[in-house]
Amino acid sequence: MTPPLIDLSVHHQAKGLSDRIALGFTKVLRWTADTFFAERYGHRAVVLETVAAVPGMVGATITHLSCLRRICDDKGWIRTLMDEAENERMHLMTFIEISKPTWFERAVIIGVQWVFYVFFFALYLISSKTAHRVVGYFEEEAVISYTHYLAEIDEGRSENVAAPEIAKRYWGLPEDATLRDVVLVVRADEAHHRDVNHSFANELGGLPTGEIAQCPPHAALEPIWKKVA
Repeated sequence: MTPPLIDLSVHHQAKGLSDRIALGFTKVLRWTADTFFAERYGHRAVVLETVAAVPGMVGATITHLSCLRRICDDKGWIRTLMDEAENERMHLMTFIEISKPTWFERAVIIGVQWVFYVFFFALYLISSKTAHRVVGYFEEEAVISYTHYLAEIDEGRSENVAAPEIAKRYWGLPEDATLRDVVLVVRADEAHHRDVNHSFANELGGLPTGEIAQCPPHAALEPIWKKVA
C-alpha cells in the first residue's frame, strides 16, 4: 500500500482572536513536547497520540447530544469525528508496540489524558470553532513531527525496525513493512485530520472549507460480536 501524497506546507493563517488562541495553545503544547521528549520521537508519539485521540470522541459526543436536543441532522460530523478518534487510537496502539513506554510514561499518559479531556470538553462547549481549530493546528504540528521522525530514520539515528503486526493489519501493509512505512501512513492520516478540522472550523466560521488530503485506506474495525455471530 502506497500512502497518498500530501502537502507538507499547509498552514492555516490565524485570523481573529479565536484562531490566535488556538495557535498559541498549540505552540505551548509543542514546546512542552519538545522539552520533555527532545528527539525521542517514538515515545513522543505515544503520549501525543493519547491526546490526539480525545478531540474526535469529545466532538462526536457533544454533536450527538446537540443533534438530539435540536432534532436535526449532524451532516456526517459524528461519524467523521468517531472515525478520527478510532484512527488516532490505532496510531497509539501501533507506537506502543514500537516504543514500549516505561511506567513513568504510562503515568504521564493517564494524567495528560484526563487533563486534556476536561479542558477540551469545556472548550468545545464554549466554542466548537476554536476547538476544531486547535485540532487543525495540532495536526499541523503532528505532520511536522512525523516528517522529522522520517528524517531520523532515513539518516540512521532511529532504527528502522519491522512494522508491528497491528499496523500491517490495519493499513494493509506488506509483510516486510518497516517503521518508515508506518510513519508515512500515520503522517498521511494526520494530514487528513488536519484538513478536516480546519474545514470544520471554517464551516463554523462561515469561511470556505478548502481541500482535504486523502486518507490512507485502512481496515474497518469490526466489533467482536460480529465475528462470533
